[in-house]
Amino acid sequence: MSDRAPQLVERRLPTEESRQLIALVRDIAQREIVPRAAEEEDAGRFPREVFTLLSESGLLGLPYDSAHGGGDQPYEVYLQALEELAAARLTVGLGVSVHSLACHAVAGYGTKEQQAEHLPEMLGGGLLGAYCLSEPASGSDAASLRTKAVRDGEDWVITGTKAWITHGGVADFYTVLARTGVEGPRGITAFLVPGDAAGLSAAAPEKKMGMKGSPTAQLHFDGVRVPDARRIGDEGQGFAIALSALDSGRLGIAACAVGVAQAAMNEAVDYATGRKQFGRPIADFQGLRFMLADMATQIEAGRALYLEAARLRDAGSPFSRQAAMAKLFCTDAAMRVTIDAVQVLGGYGYTLDFPVERLMREAKVLQIVEGTNQIQRMVIARHLAGPETR
Repeated sequence: MSDRAPQLVERRLPTEESRQLIALVRDIAQREIVPRAAEEEDAGRFPREVFTLLSESGLLGLPYDSAHGGGDQPYEVYLQALEELAAARLTVGLGVSVHSLACHAVAGYGTKEQQAEHLPEMLGGGLLGAYCLSEPASGSDAASLRTKAVRDGEDWVITGTKAWITHGGVADFYTVLARTGVEGPRGITAFLVPGDAAGLSAAAPEKKMGMKGSPTAQLHFDGVRVPDARRIGDEGQGFAIALSALDSGRLGIAACAVGVAQAAMNEAVDYATGRKQFGRPIADFQGLRFMLADMATQIEAGRALYLEAARLRDAGSPFSRQAAMAKLFCTDAAMRVTIDAVQVLGGYGYTLDFPVERLMREAKVLQIVEGTNQIQRMVIARHLAGPETR
């Protein structure tokens, strides 16, 4: 619509290597992801070949140790790569975030033998992972999960149902949290389950309002037998492992949200500077200019918030409160920005001919996944005022 060149995000990156990395991500995004994103999302097609390309390019294991096939990148850099991918197509950006989440348990809590056996394929061998915590009756209250793992000799037998699993049915491995002991968080253990395990099946993918190209499905564990060598961490340590992963995962969602918002704003600016009414571009009208200014401000604030949390994580400092803040602010901002982008485009924004309606539908899920924004407010308040009294 406009003849203005697209605006690239000006990023402060720590090294020349990281600058080259972001340039590679942008190139792959523009060549391999953006041209087919709208068509494939509309058709509900999962782009497995894109994830294969990202793995071959060293982009599926960025925040992990190079000794196991990772990219040795700080979270500050990894999240900005994630933002670029999400701006191109959320199915891809969120998919990379979920894959990183699924690798967290083995990378952070696995034995040296487990890491040597599994991480090279998980991080750079073309495999794709999924994370199995939520269940039909335990979402926000994850500690009440009912899926059970019962010891049988040198094996564990897992029975139950997981819900809302991104990559459910297409993943090569699943990080699964199951109950092995008492009720509550202390009776939960983590397992690494192969995607082709006998007794493991996926239901039909959920029919969603957005992210139609990303399969979200229930997983049924019907006596799935897993050797004890695939138990991650100690018995009863699973919930602590899950919480540590979610702190990092929330930063991934925050970065994805900023990417979606940035893409929506770019479309709005492009349209507003090219569309003319009353003899001049609609970007000349103050009411619309103020909307664009508010969009840009929210995006910059969100990016600064998630990067500050990432730098705390990279420094080995506590970052749980900041991760919750980043997830809360960035996803709420993405919702506001995408709604305003639709408004800027007017009637065209409500059509499938422009991507802003898809971006608006996709933004909504980011306020829900990996802890609803109401849960994030509870997390933040606990850091400020302590646990709730009962």
